[in-house]
Amino acid sequence: MIGTALTDLWYGFGVALEPHNIVWCFVGVLVGNMVGVLPGMGPLATISILLPLTFGIKPVGAILMLAGVMYGAQYGGAICSILLNLPCHPPHAVTCLDGFPMTKQGRGGAALGATVFASFVGASWGITEMIFLAPVLVRVAMEFGPAEICSLMLLGLLAGSTLARGSPLKGVAMTVLGLMLGIVGTDIETGAERFTFGMTHLDDGIELIALALGLFGIGEFMNSVNQVSTVNAKYAKVGLKDMRPSKEEMKRTIAPMFRGTLIGSLCSLIPGTGPTIASFVAYATEKKISKTPEKFGTGMIEGVVCPEASTHSSVQGDFIPTMSLGIPGDAVMALLLGALMIQGIVPGPQLIKEHPDIFWGLVASFWIGNIMLVILNVPLIGVWVKLLTIPYKYLYSSAMFFVCIGVYAANNDMFQVGETAVIGALGYVLLRLGFHPAPILLGFVLGPRFEENFRRAMLISRGDLGVFVERPISAVFVFLCVLLIGLQIYVRIRGPKKPLVPVLETQGAE
Repeated sequence: MIGTALTDLWYGFGVALEPHNIVWCFVGVLVGNMVGVLPGMGPLATISILLPLTFGIKPVGAILMLAGVMYGAQYGGAICSILLNLPCHPPHAVTCLDGFPMTKQGRGGAALGATVFASFVGASWGITEMIFLAPVLVRVAMEFGPAEICSLMLLGLLAGSTLARGSPLKGVAMTVLGLMLGIVGTDIETGAERFTFGMTHLDDGIELIALALGLFGIGEFMNSVNQVSTVNAKYAKVGLKDMRPSKEEMKRTIAPMFRGTLIGSLCSLIPGTGPTIASFVAYATEKKISKTPEKFGTGMIEGVVCPEASTHSSVQGDFIPTMSLGIPGDAVMALLLGALMIQGIVPGPQLIKEHPDIFWGLVASFWIGNIMLVILNVPLIGVWVKLLTIPYKYLYSSAMFFVCIGVYAANNDMFQVGETAVIGALGYVLLRLGFHPAPILLGFVLGPRFEENFRRAMLISRGDLGVFVERPISAVFVFLCVLLIGLQIYVRIRGPKKPLVPVLETQGAE
């Protein structure tokens, strides 16, 4: 098995190192690195804006670019957290606690250097997991029938909506809304129109691009445009020499780095947890086992490298269920699956067999992209800090312009521009009411496949719902769904714990 995996990986490097693919990978990590330092412009909004571009790119290049945005943003987020005490994205909020005190002590460069190294180690572990674990999962998934696939998707939808940030009930409500939006259009079995309200433009359903750009290209921007505070770049001057940690600091980072990596990889196996939960769990664990927990929050390098390694390990690990089973763990992964579907590629266990160039090319590009990011981060820190001084009214208006162009260029259809505007207004209202729209995307992408497999299971069992608990594997997934709901109810009854980070307000979508 190891020999086969290494041979496939070698083939993947051949694909990823083709000139056009390496260019798209570079574009992705560069854009991701840039948006990582911009509050309010997370990978979700950026991938949404870049989706129309993928029409003119070959599938491998498109997925390499979008994935590069995803993991590139994590590197950029650490820069602002450490140097500016500005947690641009949720996974890096906890890094501020010890990162910024280190900067004020003149050790910000050392914190960044250690973070880059820890991030690379965490990402490398996640990539290695994907190389060896994904093919095994695919072999197991090939034995699944419609009932097992349906139960697994139900678990993914429940986990994605209840474990993400915010109220679990609101998350479930948004997932159901996404499922309903996913069935708009003509029923492929009966030909009946569903929720089209007599509008022929909706016969083919709501376009993924219109939904993603409306929710995250317009709704998120409208919500965050007036919530950006002034950036204090007083401590942000860091040179290349400053980024070398001392021997004593390096010695202290080794064990926390591997502990964070392990926690991140374990969290990535649970759909819906994502890098935010992984980084907070890693920080809490590191503080708990430390011999000097009272020093955390005063500039401990362990409190910087552990959550950052965990974040990157989790981000890379999130690709395992997404690419091997076709079950996205969060909205960003759902968007990546949507990008594959736009290219006519059906995600799921057959992906590795039918499109090895995409899967193994993507795996190989992770290493290439992470090496690019390590190199890019050092000289570009000053540029990104300067970028933060540009007034957001210019950045957002530029982004809105590209949103309109992108939606229209996708199908040359003005109806979709109006559709995006309506969805954007709806997304803004939902955000103001405390409903995060990310689970909508999860329900929208998985909804049609969930319905298709549910129908098949019902046809095979002649309408008997008991098929979902009579088949052992399906029964396990159903049990996990019940357990998840029970745990959420238990946590709610017991009451919330004191928050780990009470002050930090994060902005932007995860």
